[in-house]
Amino acid sequence: MKKRALISVSDKTGIQDFAAELAKLGIEIISTGGTAKALTDAGIDVINVSDVTGFAECLDGRVKTLHPTIHAGILNMRQNPKHQEEMNSLGYSNIDFVIVNLYPFKETILKADTTLAEAIENIDIGGPTMLRSAAKNSLDVVVIIDPQDYQLVLDQLIADNQVSNETKCYLGAKVFEHTANYDAMISRYLREQSGQHNLPDKLTLTFEKVQDMRYGENPHQAAGFYKEIGYTKGTLSEAVQLNGKELSYNNINDANGALQLLKEFKEPTVVAVKHASPCGVATAHNVFEAYNKAFLADPISIFGGIVVTNGEITKETAQEMVKIFLEIVIAPSFTDEALNVLKTKPNLRVLQLDNILYQNPNGLDMKKVDGGLIIQHANLSLYNEDEIRVVTDASPTDEQWENLKFAWKIVKHVKSNGIALVKNNTSLGLGGGQVNRIWATKQAIEHGVEILGSVEGSVLASDAFFPFSDCVEEAIKAGVKAIIQPGGSVRDQESIDVCNQHNIPMVFTHMRHFKH
Repeated sequence: MKKRALISVSDKTGIQDFAAELAKLGIEIISTGGTAKALTDAGIDVINVSDVTGFAECLDGRVKTLHPTIHAGILNMRQNPKHQEEMNSLGYSNIDFVIVNLYPFKETILKADTTLAEAIENIDIGGPTMLRSAAKNSLDVVVIIDPQDYQLVLDQLIADNQVSNETKCYLGAKVFEHTANYDAMISRYLREQSGQHNLPDKLTLTFEKVQDMRYGENPHQAAGFYKEIGYTKGTLSEAVQLNGKELSYNNINDANGALQLLKEFKEPTVVAVKHASPCGVATAHNVFEAYNKAFLADPISIFGGIVVTNGEITKETAQEMVKIFLEIVIAPSFTDEALNVLKTKPNLRVLQLDNILYQNPNGLDMKKVDGGLIIQHANLSLYNEDEIRVVTDASPTDEQWENLKFAWKIVKHVKSNGIALVKNNTSLGLGGGQVNRIWATKQAIEHGVEILGSVEGSVLASDAFFPFSDCVEEAIKAGVKAIIQPGGSVRDQESIDVCNQHNIPMVFTHMRHFKH
């Protein structure tokens, strides 16, 4: 009995050549609609699915392969005598190859003007059903969803007149990976269309591999970079690399943190990051001035770091950047002259990222833990203007207000316990990742004094409340002139009293920003 292949593909890449080779091997081709026409136009004999089922497709093609003739041909177990008796009594024939790929749902929803009705019409039903049937029976049926696997199958058929069990198992697993991805995209899209933004009871996430990496955080760890489907605007997965080596696991993790902080600013701003922690942040009239201020904020830690900015990099800025060793520079644009300068450092990774300040309003923050996943909505808030309060006798000056808000944007992205010292819209000292707040405060002061000689006249931001007045006392002793913090401690009044004793304004935001 001749073997049969059912072919129905939206992505017709290479399908005519593949089908022609199958036909040369004596395999009959069953097909539908546009695929049948494409094969016929290539001179390949095709049996229409309707001729196999005896049932004309209907409902604008919504029903054509959903028929017992097709699915019995795929699902019957060749080594099961009962199945074979039933197949003979029904007059059904085996389908030995299923070559199917799905309606382009992803491509449809990624179009800006796609309607819900158009998206729904691109939800494939018959395709996944055939694929899942064939994948379930993959020891008897060769199932192919990816055109890149055509040659693998052909090579084995030509060499051995069969496809190995290992390959069939691999192809079956690939189908279930693909259909799980497909269904996850659909469920997320429909959930968002329904206006539901609560976390679902059943969560299935889907990502597509961007690249394999040389290694992970350390050389003995394997790693890869995957991107979310449809949620990549303004993210690293959309960046175009213009120079330098391939991005590493640590590069991507650190650069992501830098971008999250940068997105807080609309003015020309430069953020320098080292090991996922900000080390220099500054705003100025232009990127050149902002870079120099950020560099001077911590010229030690920026060495080997990552620099991101929300404005175009010019030649004069690039000339400053290449004076030191940087891992990555990211900006929305570069002048040609700037690129020529940056490219004199062949290993410097230069990335251009459009929409660099865009934040996905439906973004999720996810962390893998042993045995599970913890998920929260992305932290897109800074503070509520209606809730921010001056809680001391003294009020901040206009200049202090500007610097307090600047410091608040920074401390939101410093690892808890986090403290940020700021002056002239520039970070002076940052203390983060400490197990108590007084250590974080002392660390920020020490860094500022070590680098700049003094933190006199600075303002201080704390990501969470002060449990005691010791942090305030330490800050005032170092020359801090205004403080911003969430408030909320049962001992808030102690910190307020210390500020009042020294005529130091303190502001409560009533919104904390733990970053663990």
